[in-house]
Amino acid sequence: MKVDRVQLGSKEILEKEFKTSLRGYDPKEVDEFLDIIMQDYEILNHAYQRLQQENNRLKNNPIQEAEVKQEPKKETPAPKPANYDVLKRLSNLEKAVFGQKSNIEDN
Repeated sequence: MKVDRVQLGSKEILEKEFKTSLRGYDPKEVDEFLDIIMQDYEILNHAYQRLQQENNRLKNNPIQEAEVKQEPKKETPAPKPANYDVLKRLSNLEKAVFGQKSNIEDN
C-alpha cells in the first residue's frame, strides 16, 4: 500500500483510542510512546515546512543564490621585496657557521 501523503498528524495521534483487552498493552506506556512520536512528528513537520519555503525561495530567485554560493576570490598579497640587509646578515652567518664547521672537521 503506497501512500503519497502524510496520513496522520499530531492531533490524530493524540486523539487515537485503542481497544483494551485482558492481555493488552499498558495504556500509560502507549500514551507516553505516542507523546514522543507526536513531538518528533511536530519537529519533522516544522523542518519540512521550512525546507519547502527555502526551496520555493530558491526556485524564485536562482541567480542571487548562485552568486552567494560562489566564494569570493581571495587576493594573495604580492611577496614583499627581500630585505638586502637581512640577506647579507644571513649570508655572513652561514659563512661563519659553515666556516667553523670545516675548521672543526679539519682538526
